[in-house]
Amino acid sequence: MPIVFSERLRASLAPPRYMALPLSGIDLSTSGVKAVRLSESPHGLILAKYIEARLQAGAFTDGEIVDRAAVTRALESAAEATGISSANVALPESKSYLFETSAPGSNKLEQRISIEQRLDGFIPLPPQETAFDFVEVGRNENGDALVAGVGFARRIVEETLSTFDEACINVCALEGETFASARALLPHGDDSTVLIIDVGKTTTKLSIVTHRIPRFATTINIGGHALTLAVQKYFGVTEEEARRVKSERGIVPTPGNEEYLEAMLSTVSAIRDEISRHLAFWQERAARGGAHEAVSRAIIAGGNASVRGFTEYLESSLQIPVTTGDVFTNFASRDIWVPTLDYSESLAYATAIGLALRDRITTYA
Repeated sequence: MPIVFSERLRASLAPPRYMALPLSGIDLSTSGVKAVRLSESPHGLILAKYIEARLQAGAFTDGEIVDRAAVTRALESAAEATGISSANVALPESKSYLFETSAPGSNKLEQRISIEQRLDGFIPLPPQETAFDFVEVGRNENGDALVAGVGFARRIVEETLSTFDEACINVCALEGETFASARALLPHGDDSTVLIIDVGKTTTKLSIVTHRIPRFATTINIGGHALTLAVQKYFGVTEEEARRVKSERGIVPTPGNEEYLEAMLSTVSAIRDEISRHLAFWQERAARGGAHEAVSRAIIAGGNASVRGFTEYLESSLQIPVTTGDVFTNFASRDIWVPTLDYSESLAYATAIGLALRDRITTYA
């Protein structure tokens, strides 16, 4: 099925908007399927339904659907629990290719043709096997559009669409997960340059966004589960007990906690070092001048973002303010509405919520 973008990956045969259930997002990841449905209230958006349908190990790995039957069952379960029949759906960051270039032309079609002619210089795939789109981020001295683009292998797109078809879920739009999470975590109209750190179960995703548009993204193959395993090995306890200890103790220095902390830091320092390396490269490039601004702050999200002491640990190394995110930034005021979803748990829903917000916030301005 051919696809096109319009500020997001979009299925060309998607149902008309009046037929689609709006404000719904589904995020498929290694740990499972997260689905949300939002609704309008007199005071703004609220979270109407949410669910996580867990996946067995190996069903979805490295951005690939491995056990299609298991993924389909999880999608069906999540859709039934939330009342979703149509949704915006995430494509994995680990399978995406971000690029920046200039594109001559008086309209987007002419710009697209210009980019297609040079596509193999940006994406290491044959052009005929690539689906891509772009958004304008400025103009150069010649008046040509400066664009930020993203591409995916068509097979990833087609496999995702066909799996959702099998689960009887209409795909309204396909979007890279870094675009969606930025929309959830940053206020509409935010023009700052921010590092978003998404700490998942098996990976940590980094994206640097300006005007909420990803300009850099990468995936580190270490996630929160590695911390759980470090605790499990140190104490000789079950995985469930290790998750509890990790949550309670975190990486906060306390008297008598030295050996435990050393075991934890041997893992978390690997994540920190990778983040520091990528951030330093960006900051140095920004300091030399050019198209990019320096990162002003970092936001942590993801299922393992709330580990005690993690923000302070990173802040001391990255030398920029680091905070945990708020996925309800663009929702009704908390003075009027209080989410039923626990704050720590909500951090795992940034991508799903950002996808649902696409129907409400339709531009990157």
